Amino acid sequence: MRILLIEDESELASWLARGLARHGGFMVDWADDAELAERRLAVEEFDAIILDLGLPGMDGHEFLHRLRGRDNRCPVLVLTARDSLSERIGTLHEGADDFMHKPFAIEELEARLHALIRRSRGREHPRWTLGDLTLDIGGQRFLHHDEALSLSPREYAALKVLMQKAGEPVAKHHILERISPDDTTINLEAIEVLVHRLRKKLAGTGVQIVTLRGMGYCLEPTRDAPG
Repeated sequence: MRILLIEDESELASWLARGLARHGGFMVDWADDAELAERRLAVEEFDAIILDLGLPGMDGHEFLHRLRGRDNRCPVLVLTARDSLSERIGTLHEGADDFMHKPFAIEELEARLHALIRRSRGREHPRWTLGDLTLDIGGQRFLHHDEALSLSPREYAALKVLMQKAGEPVAKHHILERISPDDTTINLEAIEVLVHRLRKKLAGTGVQIVTLRGMGYCLEPTRDAPG
């Protein structure tokens, strides 16, 4: 899971990134001001945001107001040294999903992030279906008539991105960012190989990966799929 950390204290940011990777397996991207965070969010997607309120320039309140004004619903967990009741209530009304006061335990932060992401993904409906293909989010597998598809971790990650955006074009670089953001051994050409392998494995599942020239790939039902 990928987290955007918006925090201007570099030592705290480094500690958080290491701790969340070690305790929760998160991939943490750091922005030290709100303007940079906005630019990142315009071209990238994250599973959750950790937001410090006391930022230089645009503060956390203004960032949160603008984020929700654009109808960006990414879960936001606020970290702050301010702990008044009015501060907590005001921040939640502005669109924050959770609130933690500094100092805090990294284990609690990790647990709260997992809870936020579970809720945002709608864990009460942990299966998504397209054609005869089902993504079992809880089991982290794809099923065809209740039989699990044999997929490598990268194939699973790539197909999950396409399933989450079913019916919409997904750029190669977006797939690359989601499956291996820090691995320099995989490139855009490798995404083409992954898609080629996935197309073979999806035969007969009622879905297909369509190439949209200049835009990327789209997962959609085959013409003979039911419904």
